[in-house]
Amino acid sequence: MNNIFDYRVPEIDSENFHTEFENENVKIKTIVSNTLSTPQIFQQDCDEWVVVLQGCAKIAMDGVIHKLKKGDTLFIPAYKEHTLLKTKKVVVWLAVYIYDEKKGN
Repeated sequence: MNNIFDYRVPEIDSENFHTEFENENVKIKTIVSNTLSTPQIFQQDCDEWVVVLQGCAKIAMDGVIHKLKKGDTLFIPAYKEHTLLKTKKVVVWLAVYIYDEKKGN
């Protein structure tokens, strides 16, 4: 049994990723971000759904800035470029990656 809140804080302006569960269609990761000030650009080959479990963050997608706080969720479609602009102190995320054979991912 794992506890999502038993994590190691990464260095300032970096992140740690830990896979909690994985099968052929789904991967669930805990992500811990520490005071990110350098924008991080992502574009996954799968759908992604995230929930902020602790902290605050800003993500830009399609020209919209999403200000996320504890409990907020965001769905990011496969191949959609998005930018994690910044986080406030330590942010703990739960990310669910959904692979769909029909989409080729």
